[in-house]
Amino acid sequence: VGISPFKPLTELSIEEFDRVIATNLRPVFITSRQLVLHRQQNGNRSYGRIINLCSTRYLQSEAGTEAYSASKGGIYSLTHSLAVSLAPFHITVNAIAPGWIHVREEEQLRPEDHAFHPSGRVGTPEDIARACLFLCDEANDFLNGQTLTIDGGATIRMIYPE
Repeated sequence: VGISPFKPLTELSIEEFDRVIATNLRPVFITSRQLVLHRQQNGNRSYGRIINLCSTRYLQSEAGTEAYSASKGGIYSLTHSLAVSLAPFHITVNAIAPGWIHVREEEQLRPEDHAFHPSGRVGTPEDIARACLFLCDEANDFLNGQTLTIDGGATIRMIYPE
């Protein structure tokens, strides 16, 4: 979820950087703020859940991903800050950091793409949806301010150049 012109830092304009931040990070703030304003106005005290979509790029980056990585790192930081700020409103705030999720049917995956992941496969949108359902469960109110990395174990691998 988000945009990014993946390109070398020297070719990324300030306007492009600002557009990525405005598209990827700003809506997380706006939506959270609107939920609290709504709660204040209506006195709603029932439980609430916010699930932000971050990315594993908040902790792992490649050259040319500065804007995207910054926006996803901002979502990561905003998530734990919001968890504290929204606690009085009975709202938990968590994030999901997906890794490689196969979303384009026209993209053909190779056996080595699956083998890259300790789980033995590339992720699917359903993997993310199941995590969202878990985080939304009313009984899971003790899980707050966390980021779930859902990447088939890819970020735990130690990768050395060959």
